[in-house]
Amino acid sequence: MEPLIVLKDISRRYTVGSEVIHALRSVSTTIYKNEYVALMGSSGSGKSTLMNILGCLDTPSGGEYTLRGIRVSEMSDNQLAEIRNKEIGFVFQTFNLLPRSTALENVALPLVYAGIGKEDRDQRALKSLQDVGLGDRVKHRPNELSGGQRQRVAVARALVNSPAIILADEPTGNLDSKTSAEIMLLFEEIHRKGNTIIVVTHEEDIARHAHRIIRLRDGLIESDLPNDRITRASLQKELA
Repeated sequence: MEPLIVLKDISRRYTVGSEVIHALRSVSTTIYKNEYVALMGSSGSGKSTLMNILGCLDTPSGGEYTLRGIRVSEMSDNQLAEIRNKEIGFVFQTFNLLPRSTALENVALPLVYAGIGKEDRDQRALKSLQDVGLGDRVKHRPNELSGGQRQRVAVARALVNSPAIILADEPTGNLDSKTSAEIMLLFEEIHRKGNTIIVVTHEEDIARHAHRIIRLRDGLIESDLPNDRITRASLQKELA
């Protein structure tokens, strides 16, 4: 199987005053198409820094990141922007929705940046909202939605450009247990459709939904193992 992501000896250093902080020291791993991976670790382990590098939001201090066979370090700013817009869908803990925009407008935003015409982007945004069970909430603004619904809007926005990779940073961190189960069930459905999913979390029960768990500690990979006890999300009733 051809690798989707290859990291080789990735390091990331930050200078704070006279102190040098090693967020990542020498991280090497390979992620294949349609894998479902959890990046686990406590605060300060380097998992968020690694996610930012994977999402082309940050650049490593050393090492090599290859995405779809292309070295990221050799990409232009325009190529990186296109990767972030079309190849990678981001889901954040704080949803990052525009408060004055409707669900439809929030989901359509990446298509605006991609230069898609209004009629086409509205149709695609509507389809994406329907896919996450929010076809009846398209005109609602974020303050008119529950936490779980806001996160599903964020997932719909991440999916609207049909990206190869979904990067989710603590996607259930602001949600109760029932709503968390709804979101993890949604991720399972997305994975079954062929997307590669990378979830960053410090919660063991969330990581257990992934098929592979990479544990980080002090900027290094502590372990990288298949998950032999996969948790399947289930709900007692249909998503509301």
